[in-house]
Amino acid sequence: MKEQKTALVIGASRGIGKCIALRLASDGFRVFASCRNPEKFEATAGLIRSAGGECIPLVFDVTDRKAIAEEYAKYFPEDAPDAFVFNAGITKDDFFPFMTPEEWDSVLRTNLDGFYNTLQPLAGNMMLRKNISIVAVSSVSGQTGQLCQANYSASKAGLLGAVFALARELGRKNIRVNAVAPGVIETDMTKDMPAEKLVPLIPLGRFGKPEEVASVVSFLCGPDSAYVHGQVIAVNGGLYV
Repeated sequence: MKEQKTALVIGASRGIGKCIALRLASDGFRVFASCRNPEKFEATAGLIRSAGGECIPLVFDVTDRKAIAEEYAKYFPEDAPDAFVFNAGITKDDFFPFMTPEEWDSVLRTNLDGFYNTLQPLAGNMMLRKNISIVAVSSVSGQTGQLCQANYSASKAGLLGAVFALARELGRKNIRVNAVAPGVIETDMTKDMPAEKLVPLIPLGRFGKPEEVASVVSFLCGPDSAYVHGQVIAVNGGLYV
C-alpha cells in the first residue's frame, strides 16, 4: 500500500493559509497545520476531516523557537514532511520616518525569521529523505516596494533571497524550493484596502481569491512541477509584470 504523503503548512488558520491546507488535503496529503490559536483553526480542521482527510494542528508562534522544537519533537523527531509551505505573515504599515522599532522588528521576526525558525530544524531530515517540495509565500511587495511597507517589503524580499539560495543548496538532494508571490488577495489583511483605487491598477480588474493562490501552491507541491525549481510564480492579476 502506498504511504500517504504529508504536508506542513505554517500559518494556516485563515486566509491564504487556510485555503492551502484545504487544497492540499483535497490533493490527498495528510496535513499538519501550524497556528497560534487552535480554536481558530478547528473549523478548518473540521472541514478537512468531514471530507475524509486528516489534519493535525501544531500550536506555536513562529517567533518562538522553543515551542516549535517541542511540537516538531512530537511529529517529526526523525522525519520531515513531503511538502513544506511557509505562509505566516503580518503587516504593520507606516510611513518609514515614523515607523517604530516594534513595527519593524515584529514584521521581520514573523515574516522572515519565522521562515528560518520553522524550516531549519527540519532541513537535516529533509536532506536524508529527499524528494521534498518547499514553498514560501512571499508577496508582490517583495518584488516591488510598496508605500508605507518598508518592513513588509523587506521581509517578503528576504524570503525570495532565501528561496534562491536554498534552491542552489538543496537541489542536489532533490529538494525543490520555490516561491509564490500573491498580489492583492481577498483576505482579512486586505479588507480595509481602498478597492476603488486599487482595482483600476490591476489588469484583470479584480482582487484575487485565496483559492487561486492555493491552486498554485498545490501545483508546486505535486508531481506536475517536478522540474520547477528556484522560481517565483506571481499570482497578481497583472498588477506587477
